[in-house]
Amino acid sequence: MAPLNENVDVVVIGGGVVGCALFRRFTLMGARTLLLEKGGDILSGASKANSAILHTGFDAPTGSLELQCMQAGYREYLAVHQQMNLPLLKTGAMVVAWDQAQLEALPGIVQQAHDNGVSDVALISTQELYQREPNLAAGALGGVVIPGEYVIDPWSAPLAYVTQAVMHGGAWQFNCEVREVQAEENGWLLTTSKGRVRTRLVINCAGNHGDLIDGMWRTPEYEIRPRKGQFLVYDKACATQINAIILPVPTPTTKGVLLCRTIFGNVILGPTAEEQQDRNRADVDETVMRELIEKGRRMLPTLTNYPVTATYAGLRPATEKKEYRIYDYPENNWISVGGIRSTGLTAALGIAAHVETLYRNRFTQRFPLHPPAELRWPQMPMLSDYQPRDYTCPGNGGIVCHCELVTRRELEAAFDSAVPPECIGGLRRRTRVMMGRCNGFFCSNHVADIIGDRLDNTLVVGKVK
Repeated sequence: MAPLNENVDVVVIGGGVVGCALFRRFTLMGARTLLLEKGGDILSGASKANSAILHTGFDAPTGSLELQCMQAGYREYLAVHQQMNLPLLKTGAMVVAWDQAQLEALPGIVQQAHDNGVSDVALISTQELYQREPNLAAGALGGVVIPGEYVIDPWSAPLAYVTQAVMHGGAWQFNCEVREVQAEENGWLLTTSKGRVRTRLVINCAGNHGDLIDGMWRTPEYEIRPRKGQFLVYDKACATQINAIILPVPTPTTKGVLLCRTIFGNVILGPTAEEQQDRNRADVDETVMRELIEKGRRMLPTLTNYPVTATYAGLRPATEKKEYRIYDYPENNWISVGGIRSTGLTAALGIAAHVETLYRNRFTQRFPLHPPAELRWPQMPMLSDYQPRDYTCPGNGGIVCHCELVTRRELEAAFDSAVPPECIGGLRRRTRVMMGRCNGFFCSNHVADIIGDRLDNTLVVGKVK
């Protein structure tokens, strides 16, 4: 097979949110970087299904690498989101206690938050709880308020990271599965479904397949045990029923089921936490969905007045331990980033910074870096229901998807962007088309006419130069 590119410095395996952040980081450091994703687009695996919350780290293990990366990622996101036109909705969050045992756990949650440097976390009385959230079910005993929690766009942010990398010379390949790795004197030869590529450094961010990638050349230091999370999406009208992110008191095994507005104007309920063997399939189970609906009704009775417009499920790359599993092998020119579970969206930029530090401090055979003299910033399309959208602007070509108010200009712009979609899922995540209450029933034919044969023709053209 012909090589994809003989002369890259870094290959990032896996286009989830962490892989996207690392692709950006090493490209902006000045490395010739290539992102390989076996799916048809970024976020094809675990990262496409999450709760889209930017966390303060108030409940992360004190002193942990997870906390360090979450808080670094939180700070960097707040610093760069405006330059990339990424939305931010400051809702705050509340942990709600529904029984005596949960109430007794609240002071410990506050203390842990303070130990983690999140000093504005505080206990609130039942009276204040209901003043803040008057639609909550009766019977809550108290709560903890976390003012610094935000809701963000979970798909545009990673796309912005990739786009900025591409603007500075980064390359990518989708539908490109790594099948074999072979150590060489100055790095690695990777055999993929699209050919071979040589690289000085490999960064393994393969999510639910991370241990299998490591296992191609060594005994992996962790074992992926996929944990499925199922979510319900309620109609946009439901967003008036809550103000903050409503969190349960966590247990030793799970953070539990939350209620949260989305940046797109909906309300989500979830996730569940179900361990399974299959690393690829995340099926929605009707029985579990009914149980989830009942659990949500017990927290917020008015949910029964609003329809569920969508369901989804994702597989978090859990391991046999709770902590992040990040390992560097300087003598082998390899870094493995595994076990990044529900906090990956927040922590991604911080993880990328941590991996850069590992590389600079521990890799003696470093390659020359030539960072750009000046950074360019991508302007991402605004998909937030809480910000002005393209449908309100003249010359947009008309609304194609009326549920999500997606215009023809937005669809055309996705295909004309630096990282165009190569599958229908990628187009949906870039624009919200066919993701509304009718799930594409009314607009899919129109969308198909606009797409034409472009999804077929963009599979292999112009990605690696």
